[in-house]
Amino acid sequence: MLARLDALAASGEIQADKAQRDAAIALDALSLELRRWRAARRTSFTRLFGGTGPDAPRGLYIWGQVGRGKTMLMDMFHESVGFKPRRRIHFHEFMAEVHDRIGAARAHTPGDPIPQVAKDIAAEASLLCFDEFHVTDIADAMILGRLFTALFAAEVVVVATSNVPPERLYKDGLNRQLFVPFIELLAAKTASLELVAAKDFRLEKLAGHPLYFSPLDRAAQASVRESFARLSGAAKGQPRDLEVKGRKVHVPEAANGVALFDFDDLCMKPLGALDYLHIAHAFHTLVITNVPALNRDRRAEARRFITLIDTLYDARVGLVVSAAAEPDQIYPSGDEAFLFERTTSRLIEMRSESYLNSRDQRKSALSDEFAATTAMPT
Repeated sequence: MLARLDALAASGEIQADKAQRDAAIALDALSLELRRWRAARRTSFTRLFGGTGPDAPRGLYIWGQVGRGKTMLMDMFHESVGFKPRRRIHFHEFMAEVHDRIGAARAHTPGDPIPQVAKDIAAEASLLCFDEFHVTDIADAMILGRLFTALFAAEVVVVATSNVPPERLYKDGLNRQLFVPFIELLAAKTASLELVAAKDFRLEKLAGHPLYFSPLDRAAQASVRESFARLSGAAKGQPRDLEVKGRKVHVPEAANGVALFDFDDLCMKPLGALDYLHIAHAFHTLVITNVPALNRDRRAEARRFITLIDTLYDARVGLVVSAAAEPDQIYPSGDEAFLFERTTSRLIEMRSESYLNSRDQRKSALSDEFAATTAMPT
């Protein structure tokens, strides 16, 4: 992983950063420990005498301010680590899935469902990689201790990224004293590493560059592809699905916290505010291509686009757009054109330096809103 990071820096795809190198060294060391642990558990001595072998290695909890490269490092680790079965998932997606599993288990099995849920999760992945580990919901907080006690007992290794150190998780939350044992467990099972990178690399990649391209010609298409490559470090992203209340929202291309959608992917399909909120929480920057001119015959698409831009704006998500016209001409006339006035204003503001600089201020509020909309009662 360190060699890959250095190669990316040497090629100019990313900027060299000592803190990121230190994190890569720690992740490489964990990768080696995982390999040795798996090999030791498979020895003939262990099989012959029915032993469990050595203890699972201690995981890693990487935390620091937004935009410092945590998601990039997590993706690189998950892709490069030679260990299976493993899984990489956004932490809030994971917890929404856990609540669904608990509900399903309760419907079929009497008693406490959490041990069985943990057993099932452990059978699917011995290495869990969580991006954006953040706890704001009391329902999550109250089950995490029991869930992770069972997961660690099943020798699941955890690697996580977060914006806060472990001791600040669920800060000022209701009945937080009941959550403290989980923090102590997490500290025992993962090493905490602060990523003190020199700058917000996301902001640097957005600031000072054109973010809106019109009209829809070859130059605009080339520009949005170049923007995606510059922001993500990948010429082309990988498809990904987001889980939203039992449904899948398809992401055509994603890489290193950047997603690329066509207008039709987001606004021609029956998506709503909750879907857009999940997208906003999963990616720090969206590239949206082929935004057409809209009118009263495309009111449904226009309303979805309005909701989408409102959600991205409130979340302070970075935005790159290719469109048929400038913002004030996308919906130039008609009986609902007045509804688009706020969207026009926001599309213009989202190109500004002040908007880009203000993105971090909305991070905690977005996490709270996201948790409230995804949590299910336990």
